Amino acid sequence: MVRGEENGTAIRAEGVSRHYQMGGSVIRAVDDVSLSIATGEFVALLGSSGSGKSTLLNLIAGLDRPTGGSVFVQNRNLSVLDTHELAQYRSATVGMVFQSFNLLPRMTLEENVELPLRLAEFPRNERKARVDEALKHVHLERRLNHRPNELSGGEQQRAAIARALVNRPSILLADEPTGNLDSSTGEEVMHLLKSFNESLGVTVVMITHERSLANRFAQRILTLADGKLIAETMPDDPRTPAGVLR
Repeated sequence: MVRGEENGTAIRAEGVSRHYQMGGSVIRAVDDVSLSIATGEFVALLGSSGSGKSTLLNLIAGLDRPTGGSVFVQNRNLSVLDTHELAQYRSATVGMVFQSFNLLPRMTLEENVELPLRLAEFPRNERKARVDEALKHVHLERRLNHRPNELSGGEQQRAAIARALVNRPSILLADEPTGNLDSSTGEEVMHLLKSFNESLGVTVVMITHERSLANRFAQRILTLADGKLIAETMPDDPRTPAGVLR
């Protein structure tokens, strides 16, 4: 694994908006959001369903384009990158973890984790070494020949984390990573994400609607409501807005 850059800003949004036209109405999914996330920081995006968290994460991932403003990642303006350049950016810079594991059922765990490397055309011998390394980091090295339906929910999420980290990204984006897990298994996954942040210097941006998770694991909390950034607080800060969560 590669440590993140020692100093600087990993992610910067300047007046970013993502609006959708639905019939005669405009849906302001993200509305004039500006923020800055330091290299190596663990930040939680907190808010209720429909607050704009996932849309903002997709903009940072380069999976969507803003209708206004700009997103900069490691000083690269994503708005000016073409489709091929965005794919290269995601392959080299960003790892993503989703609520619904998204493992391919017919593939073994080893093949699932290897897939991003195959798509990036890594040499076979290097793919093997990286997959072994990633699975060891999530304590699944003995399960590499199992298929997803032979794994517990926690093991599937750990496998998804290994897949997200196999390209050695400097930024990890996690969308409700504990949403489909029981509290005990979710706790294990959160400690795993925190360990990558602390030991490898990976910048982590995590979506959650659970203030308790944000308070315990994040260094800073960005609260969204109705597409707007309404607060930037530290964990357990009493100024964190109440009543915005489902």
